[in-house]
Amino acid sequence: MSSYPPSGPPPTKTLRQRLADLRGPAVPPRPLDARALAALAANPGCGRRALLDGAGVDKTALAAALGSPAPFGQSQFAIVRGNSFEARVKGDGGAELLRLVHEHLGAGAEPPGPGARVPDLTAAGPEGRAARTALALREATAAGVASGAWTLLDHPMLALEVAGSPAYLEPDAVVVHPDGRWTVVEIKSFPMIDGAADAAKVGAAARQAAVYVLALEKTAGKLASAVVGHTALLVCPKDFSNLPAAAPVDIRRERAVTRRQLERLTRVEELAAALPEGISFDPARPAEELTEAVAAVTAAYAPECLAACELAFHCRERARAADAVTALGRSVRGELGALTTVEEALAAAAGSGRPDDPTAASLHHAARLRAEALEAAACPC
Repeated sequence: MSSYPPSGPPPTKTLRQRLADLRGPAVPPRPLDARALAALAANPGCGRRALLDGAGVDKTALAAALGSPAPFGQSQFAIVRGNSFEARVKGDGGAELLRLVHEHLGAGAEPPGPGARVPDLTAAGPEGRAARTALALREATAAGVASGAWTLLDHPMLALEVAGSPAYLEPDAVVVHPDGRWTVVEIKSFPMIDGAADAAKVGAAARQAAVYVLALEKTAGKLASAVVGHTALLVCPKDFSNLPAAAPVDIRRERAVTRRQLERLTRVEELAAALPEGISFDPARPAEELTEAVAAVTAAYAPECLAACELAFHCRERARAADAVTALGRSVRGELGALTTVEEALAAAAGSGRPDDPTAASLHHAARLRAEALEAAACPC
């Protein structure tokens, strides 16, 4: 028997093994939730977030290990207030919530009566709850078409495949209409003043609802009479009271963006394959190694990331150190075109930019006009 090692190339690692190496051998994968998937849709060009989320890296622990912890999370007061408001909206068998759905999205259906169905969705583990939710959706759709019944699913569990692994998502509520239509309901604690809420918060809620819609469409595709509505219902406190107010939110654009980003996530293998061998995002590693590992993945930082990504403070620090115009915002970055650093932009404004660059010429012209305006304003005559 030969003592020589077998010849041939080393065995190729599977994607699951490669992602486990990136996380660290003893680090379990962090499951994706709707907030994380919605944040991906908000910044689809960021390869860093796509890879880290696809690999299940705990970005909160990673940010702390890098020395740039993110102060995320709601206050205890906000959590209690939100839970209290949600309990009020869903009280009495969900009568008020169903009334709001019928008022805004009823489409001529009979109003929900006291016999509206609220099935029990309890089961063992997320897989069991997801299976129980799928069964309840099928039963509710059949009951609605047969007898015109309304059904409220309180905190259902939905499954969505992300990068080859199931992600379990829990919306606030899903309502099944008598015509078989399914509506996602998002209950938020921020106020709706004079019928309008903060646009940024509404946008975040719409992206989150779009994730739930994509998950529901997987189940609805197996039922002939089920249709997932692309208009979600946002329920918030009215003005500064604890009374509920609602508004329909069209999420078709957010759904399309989220779907494209999730399709990009399924190709996370390409992002992982482009990294040097031996790179790991294990928070137990030295900060210098982690800094080099994170820098090996391209990012698309914008100030909006501060409200959506745990690594935003680290990325902002790096963007500022590189003098990148991305630290000034997406609108500024878009206006500056090929000028990627603040130094280049200032040089163009001073007249030292490339003469064939229209952006540099526009900056120089604007700087001249500003200087003339300031000179005229300072003139005592």
